[in-house]
Amino acid sequence: MKIAIAQLNPTIGDLTGNAQQILDAARQASEQGARLLLTTELSLCGYPPKDLLMQPSFVGAIAQELKSLAQSLPPDLAVLVGAPMPNTRLHLNGGKSLYNTAVLLQHGQIQDIFFKRLLPTYDVFDEDRYFEPGKESGWFELADDAASGSVLKIGVTICEDLWNDEDFWGKPTYGVKPLDDLAAQGVNLVVNLSASPFCVGKQQMREAMLCHGAKRCQLPILYANQAGGNDDLLFDGNSFALNQDGDLVMRASAFQTDLVYITINASTGDLEAAAVVPLPNCPEAEIWAALVMGVQDYVRKCGFRRVVLGLSGGIDSSLVAAIATAALGGENVLGVLMPSPYSSDHSISDALQLAENLGITTYTLPIQPVMQGFDTTLDDLFAETEPGVAEENIQSRIRGTLLMAISNKFGHLLLSTGNKSEMAVGYCTLYGDMNGGLGAIADVPKTWVFAICHWLNKRGWQEWHYDLAAPQEVIPQNILTKPPSAELKPDQIDQDSLPSYDVLDDILDRFVENHESPRAIVAAGHDSAVVEDVVRLVTRAEFKRKQAPPGLKITERAFGTGWRMPIANRWRPSTHHLTADTPAPSNKPIPTYAPH
Repeated sequence: MKIAIAQLNPTIGDLTGNAQQILDAARQASEQGARLLLTTELSLCGYPPKDLLMQPSFVGAIAQELKSLAQSLPPDLAVLVGAPMPNTRLHLNGGKSLYNTAVLLQHGQIQDIFFKRLLPTYDVFDEDRYFEPGKESGWFELADDAASGSVLKIGVTICEDLWNDEDFWGKPTYGVKPLDDLAAQGVNLVVNLSASPFCVGKQQMREAMLCHGAKRCQLPILYANQAGGNDDLLFDGNSFALNQDGDLVMRASAFQTDLVYITINASTGDLEAAAVVPLPNCPEAEIWAALVMGVQDYVRKCGFRRVVLGLSGGIDSSLVAAIATAALGGENVLGVLMPSPYSSDHSISDALQLAENLGITTYTLPIQPVMQGFDTTLDDLFAETEPGVAEENIQSRIRGTLLMAISNKFGHLLLSTGNKSEMAVGYCTLYGDMNGGLGAIADVPKTWVFAICHWLNKRGWQEWHYDLAAPQEVIPQNILTKPPSAELKPDQIDQDSLPSYDVLDDILDRFVENHESPRAIVAAGHDSAVVEDVVRLVTRAEFKRKQAPPGLKITERAFGTGWRMPIANRWRPSTHHLTADTPAPSNKPIPTYAPH
């Protein structure tokens, strides 16, 4: 029996467009002789629909679209479609008004409905806000063609249902185990409809986890995952299949839609080997592909065609310009140079060289006349005070205002160019360089920014087959080697105010990603004064992050949907605090740093 997996990229709320994607895949699958088509979690409405689920008209429209889709599908093809469905026993038992379901469509109608049992409420997930958990795991039977006459008993799960493997994780997360329940019911195959957000290295973990489950239960597993970007969340696809021994026998493409096939052998009851698409070969390649996809989808799904960004000649704006060019084409990217009296000659020449390499249009708007206007206006009020951060930030806000004016005038989406290291410690200006509709690298630490740019020059551009007129050196060498600087005062460099970025990023990784206490970070080898300073900056900058544009999520702990910290907050973690659950420091080497 041949089974197809439609790795879809739905747009949230585009019910007609999403249904058409499913219908197109179904017709192709039917032509190829498939008996079953899997789609992804909530494939009809897009994931995550969030509070759209609280609008009765939205839920009603989904029901109508589902009915229409069922009548349009090839009649002999069984299709599992992800959709929210009403809780028809709400008036009897209470609970939430909806279920997260997989709906089995065949012969022009709904044949069965399967309910998601495990509802995640951590990180970016908040499914308990909308859905009632299913009470039991379900399965259906599907007959092969008349020649073989075999019948498969197929167990249906949805995303998180397969993530509660006590043996793999070392502890149970939920009180029920859908995979084990289905194995006890004697199913021949388990399928999973997923919308699992991307972070670096997650696919290897997914495959390891489900390999463990398949081998433990001696059940083949088919995993269908969403592709594309929705707001700050990125979905990497990478749908795959495991045989009953836990061997990987099929993998779909990463970061793009795909339609793949797998065959279950009637005599062995196991999956036959199919094409295994290789994963990106390094973290830099994986992050690059995710960000290019994320920018492309955010621009397209929000109704834009072109983008604008400030080109400073620094490494952050250079990477964002390269990502935008790969995502949209150089003809759709405008880089704006806004030199001040403190801008170095090389910053201007570096930015122009980058633009030439990428083939993007530039425009130069010197800001000194505007700065003088601010000085004149504020002269009396600022009299007898020393120039400082306020004057520096005015420059950033002038640039932000000019970029927003261009965005408003021409309808371009403004891309913010700040990185995660800056966002963490507040090394950014509200209503200045933080302006924008999307933070393209807002979840990329500064050290990763450098690593991706080096990779891009070495082999990345050619490796990802971009048909763009760019030389071997995409990012000019001087941008990679000069000390990072905001250039808001004479001879300024970032390390006047911050630790070296290798030290800063290691502390941030431990504190933000791994939840290590300041005391544990010091125990790992960092200077206590530096740790105290970084933790203080992270806590103090919360009000800025709340006003930042959405940033594409590529790490496990991003400053976005899953980050829920209070702004008015007097708790200050300290290296002096003793905690019973302080994690042991990791063994990775610590960069050397002399406190500033």
